[in-house]
Amino acid sequence: MSLEELHLNLRNLTSDDYDQLKTLMDAVYHDIGGAWPKLTIDKLIQEFPDGQIAIEDDGVIVGVALTVQVDYDEFSNPHKYDDLIGHREIILNNTEGDAMYGLDVLIHPDYRGYRLGRRLYEARKELCRSLNMRAILAGGRIPEYHQYASDLSPTQYIDKVSRKEIYDPILSFQLANDFQVKRLLRKYLPEDEQSKGYATLLEWNNILFEPAESVLDTRPTQVRVGAVQWQMREFDCVEAALKQIEYFVDALSDYQSDFALFPELFNAPLMGLQDRAAQQDQMAAVRFLAGFTERFKAELSRMAVSYNINIVGGSMIEVGEDDKLYNVAYLFHRDGDVEKQAKLHITPQERRDWVIEGGDNLQVFDTDAGRVGILICYDVEFPELGRLLADQDMDILFVPFWTDTKNGYLRVRHCAQARAIENECYVVVCGSVGNLPSIENLDIQYAQSAVFTPSDFAFPHDAVLAETTPNTEMILFSDLDLTRLTVVRAEGSVTNLKDRRKDLFDLRWRDWSLKSGNTPQS
Repeated sequence: MSLEELHLNLRNLTSDDYDQLKTLMDAVYHDIGGAWPKLTIDKLIQEFPDGQIAIEDDGVIVGVALTVQVDYDEFSNPHKYDDLIGHREIILNNTEGDAMYGLDVLIHPDYRGYRLGRRLYEARKELCRSLNMRAILAGGRIPEYHQYASDLSPTQYIDKVSRKEIYDPILSFQLANDFQVKRLLRKYLPEDEQSKGYATLLEWNNILFEPAESVLDTRPTQVRVGAVQWQMREFDCVEAALKQIEYFVDALSDYQSDFALFPELFNAPLMGLQDRAAQQDQMAAVRFLAGFTERFKAELSRMAVSYNINIVGGSMIEVGEDDKLYNVAYLFHRDGDVEKQAKLHITPQERRDWVIEGGDNLQVFDTDAGRVGILICYDVEFPELGRLLADQDMDILFVPFWTDTKNGYLRVRHCAQARAIENECYVVVCGSVGNLPSIENLDIQYAQSAVFTPSDFAFPHDAVLAETTPNTEMILFSDLDLTRLTVVRAEGSVTNLKDRRKDLFDLRWRDWSLKSGNTPQS
């Protein structure tokens, strides 16, 4: 049969299809009893019509998948095929079940080689997702085992099939369709002499499953982020700077953005409120700038609540309890909470001219729109930090930055793109632009803000979701689909996080209290 002669159609079974189904089942299952009675099939179609799927060619059924609803906790544990069957060979469909159980997949012998089984499995998976069921379970025969039973135990046989040293027409197919062997089932189908009564309990997990009791607490899967490519400008007072910030927060809120991101040290022009002579003492100028931080924190928190938007307040200079200076990003939640992330790696210029210290904590922040991390500028150039955040299930990484030249910007950009790919997350970078020759240390800025994604089919071909015009004050908006992250982490072309060789290496955060010689708190 040539491909040109095929006219395939995927649809649900009806009771009128029984005669064709019986012929197909008798041909495929001649060694274990043949077809189910019509009463059995009719009852199954009546109770779970969506789960009974057929492929026909010019009206002739050539492939079938039969499925039943079950309780996951019951059938993910040892069971027998007879546990699915009730009085008069009625299949026990549980209409309250939270999982699907694959009863049969049959392909007409003349149609093998056209991957029709894969089509049926993909249809089952899509149904499982659409019904928000936990998983697809199946008891899989191992029909070639009888040839190896004298030399291999069932578990040894399964291991060799999984390593493709042995081909088993059912198990090899199941493994190729993303099913995992969960356990060995004994006396599953005693009359199956080819499998010696054994079967594998196979499972395909629905990674998008949401338990019904948590629906109200489920975070959104679509998140809108906004970034302000901020023009460094002179201000004659603090109020003018805050007015400009509120203008952008208002605009982002009008577009229902979940997050507003500002650049690193975006309030640095306030150093210009000193006269030029005072600015020559750079340490004093930075301490002067730190004097505005508490007011900015209060005002940005007010804006987050008033405009119903989470604000990543770029970063500001903070005087710590030890009287040292830190470069700190604040996360202003729209419910009024305020959290912070200090810059950990300090650039040579910051250490030399401003005597900035590095922080010693790193965390992922829970928000009403996903789990987010913040790395300030230079920090994104250290891959360990992104990986530690990814290990805490981070969805979005915000990177406020401040660079003066294009080569400095490109260091941040390329490293941020690497973090998105290796950690399978979104990364939003945001910088400042403009020239301020009248203010010490603010001569020039270079920035092109952007949103980066993993590099896979579900994302843009260049892994860049959005970007601004370089060196122009503007707002960037981008809609992030968190569901795509879930899928790429489990089923992507590559799965960077899942495939790490933890048997060879690991990464951990050193307990700072131990490092500093202090006694850790219990």
